[in-house]
Amino acid sequence: MKPDMVLMARLREATLQLMKDGPLAATASIREALAQHNPDSVQDTSRSVATPEMKDLNAAPAWTGSSAAAGPEAEEAPMASAVQGLKAMAAAGLPDIAALVAQHGITLPKSVAEAAAGRRRAPLRAPPLPDGARYVALSYEGPAGQRNYKLYIPSTCTGQPAALLVMLHGCTQDADDFAAGTRMNRLAEEAACLVVWPEQSQQANSSRCWNWFSAADQQRGKGEPALIVGIVRQVMANHPVDSARICIAGLSAGGAMAAVVGALYPEVFHAVGVHSGLPFGAAHDLPSALQSMRTGASGTHRHGSGPKVIVMHGDRDATVHPANGQHIVAAAAASHSGSAPVSQTGKAPGGRRYTRSRYQDGNGQVIAEHWVLHGAGHAWAGGSADGTYTDCAGPDASRAMLQFFGLLPRREGSS
Repeated sequence: MKPDMVLMARLREATLQLMKDGPLAATASIREALAQHNPDSVQDTSRSVATPEMKDLNAAPAWTGSSAAAGPEAEEAPMASAVQGLKAMAAAGLPDIAALVAQHGITLPKSVAEAAAGRRRAPLRAPPLPDGARYVALSYEGPAGQRNYKLYIPSTCTGQPAALLVMLHGCTQDADDFAAGTRMNRLAEEAACLVVWPEQSQQANSSRCWNWFSAADQQRGKGEPALIVGIVRQVMANHPVDSARICIAGLSAGGAMAAVVGALYPEVFHAVGVHSGLPFGAAHDLPSALQSMRTGASGTHRHGSGPKVIVMHGDRDATVHPANGQHIVAAAAASHSGSAPVSQTGKAPGGRRYTRSRYQDGNGQVIAEHWVLHGAGHAWAGGSADGTYTDCAGPDASRAMLQFFGLLPRREGSS
């Protein structure tokens, strides 16, 4: 099927809008272009809520494919800008743009489809490990499928049962990228905890997003939650782990999946960290995922007491609406009969201001913490520029999470 050049022109316009107004506005334009291409198959919900006038402070990385074409692929040249827009949208954290295009009957030439799915960038240069530390590549296979993962074993682990932290990357990322950006392995030396980094496969999602929005991946004992818990149990079988100190955290799609896994397996996870993510049950398919990302969703409240939760979210996030963070915290507080929050403001060394609200249960124990990062976009706060989607100006989200999990002490005078 030869590309529809009118459609490609519309997608190119959406790309320009992406650069000007951010991913949310571009999403509406792309959906409108798809609807005009195949109006019977698209229900346009993009106009139901006005798109906020905001820019993503962490623009998606540029597509690295060449726009020059020759020989049999010459017809692809006019599509380069459109594909760049699709790739940028996927990199910005949308669930699966390639699937959205395929859903509406658009066939891309092979090399363009590969580019839209996301080409791996050059491998990161791994920092030197401390003497005695190990960072190993492993794999898990179970009834729900197979996933690769990395495991960091700090030099400070002495053979006694250690805490275990599961870190779920965002779209287009992998274990090494996420580890570099969050610097969590470095803090694991201080906390003497194991860190496991599951990796989403490109076969499961072309943008390497965890499928938090899929109904099949929001069930206990099935899909990606079962795979992630299977990885945890494999690590526990091979290393001394303190089962009372297992925590899970993630960014964007990874944060949303962390919320899903924590809700489905409250007996496994002591605490959950969600950075720029969405609540459990916020969506059941791709269209509802896009809507929840645009407007926020309350999700599905679980009966009974679940893990305690820390949420960090930029109030200028143009990819995942900040209201999602409030919904996550509200659900956690409700499940514990939490009190009204106590809030305080602060300023990170990098200059980012924030408001932190703490919720306590009837015994005075902190069961939820909500950080609103003022002026921040869709990125890990206080992260390193060595990884993607990091906000170096923000408070140190990695340290804040480990302190909330009880794996690091709070410094005197610190937030």
